Amino acid sequence: MAGSRREFIALSSLGMLAAAAQAGAQASQPQEPTPGAPPAFGTAPPVGPEVSSATFAEAEKLAQVEMTAADRETAASNWRMQMAPLLERRTGPKKIELEATLAPASQWNPSLPGIAKSAQSGQEFSRSADPGIALPMSDDAIAFAPVWQLSRWIESRKLTSTRLTEIYLHRLERFNAQLRCVITLTRDHALAQARQADAEIAAGKYRGPLHGIPWGAKDLLDTAGIPTTYGAEPYRDRVPAADATVVERLNAAGAVLVAKLSLGALALNDIWFGGQTMNPWLLEEGSSGSSAGPGAAVAAGLVGFAIGSETGGSIVSPSMRCGVTGLRPTFGRVPRTGAMTLCWSLDKLGPMARSVEDTVLVLKAISGPDGHDVASVPSELAFDAAASVKGLRVGYFPGWMKEAPATDVDRAALEAVKKLGMTPVEVAIPDWPYDSLNLILFAEAGAAFEELTLSHKVDQLKAQVPDAWPNCFRQARFLSAVDFVQADRFRRKVAEEMARVFSEVDLLLA
Repeated sequence: MAGSRREFIALSSLGMLAAAAQAGAQASQPQEPTPGAPPAFGTAPPVGPEVSSATFAEAEKLAQVEMTAADRETAASNWRMQMAPLLERRTGPKKIELEATLAPASQWNPSLPGIAKSAQSGQEFSRSADPGIALPMSDDAIAFAPVWQLSRWIESRKLTSTRLTEIYLHRLERFNAQLRCVITLTRDHALAQARQADAEIAAGKYRGPLHGIPWGAKDLLDTAGIPTTYGAEPYRDRVPAADATVVERLNAAGAVLVAKLSLGALALNDIWFGGQTMNPWLLEEGSSGSSAGPGAAVAAGLVGFAIGSETGGSIVSPSMRCGVTGLRPTFGRVPRTGAMTLCWSLDKLGPMARSVEDTVLVLKAISGPDGHDVASVPSELAFDAAASVKGLRVGYFPGWMKEAPATDVDRAALEAVKKLGMTPVEVAIPDWPYDSLNLILFAEAGAAFEELTLSHKVDQLKAQVPDAWPNCFRQARFLSAVDFVQADRFRRKVAEEMARVFSEVDLLLA
């Protein structure tokens, strides 16, 4: 054998090193697919900026996960071939635009399997009978009357829609400087609709309890030829070509649109490009949001009723603040076609008015699928204005009633429940991290306004504080997709828990 053992070992080692180097070079290059083999992860051409283990070490702080040093090295080694290509939809070269009207394929269905329908379900609908109340002499007294009463005066021709519309238009012009609740006053449009309503009623063509009733729309509902601004600077000159479905349905019911009402910019709080909308009963505080204008306008007797929207409290909160009745419908009952999207799986449209019956009259007119909103489904709506509340089980949380933010007003409401013949029932829910569900809102809102955020047009919004939308939209880019899925699963768990609570009670006082 030629050569020494030492030479053999040296040459063999060099050969193995060369083979290993060659294998490593081949591994770092995209592999030619074997015919018939399924696609493999991590074989796409490398794209995007270089990353290192240090990149992942910093990213761990945002995602609140911890990897080992070896994990980071492995993750960094093929990130540009395995994960970065998944961003091609946004970063190119095959960049694709997603239309604003395009909904996600996944849908939230709040109807849980195995939940029995209420014994009162059905379509029976009975509104209040005409009590024969004389029309007040004062315009102010007329303005503050509930819709159910206004409708009886109009139906019996004691009051014309034109006169009622002029009353509300005058009040809108008179008080808006203090409340800042109107974005667009629709005077000419409203008077034309009112005159048409009067002509139809005079001809015996009464359309129902909303015929001739003036109303205001939160300015995220599209109105053909009338500005719809979302309360946000980048959209203040936006004029849609078609009406939202809810607007179409209220037009068909004969209602009269008198104003596009304010909302906090892009449906957050009560600050819009015209300032802050104020609470009519305490002008030193905002009306809360984001249905700020509807809450203030209804409370101040500037409209008969209004349509608000809620993603996370935007009907309930201003209704409570301003002292009106808000009805936030179950997700899917009212179609959202033509309404600004903030969160596809949470957005809801609903009425705000001066009585419970008012809100139900409006809800009846706007409910039901329209063939465009994929989340909108058929639903039932039974109502009897003369039904007694005696015997209803009212759930309440004893601990909550004893601590802030509960007040003496809340505790008095609990006592009133007893006096009305309803039965208070103590309930409890697990001490879970419910706020973590906001991950769904932030992620979907960040997607809804992606172009606005990445183009920096979101910088035009008046509110730029850390807890306003601009910062939330930017931060949302760094939320974990895995955590989004887990939050969605947690949502199902919470829904099941609330279904358990409502198997014990008919309503909640909270």
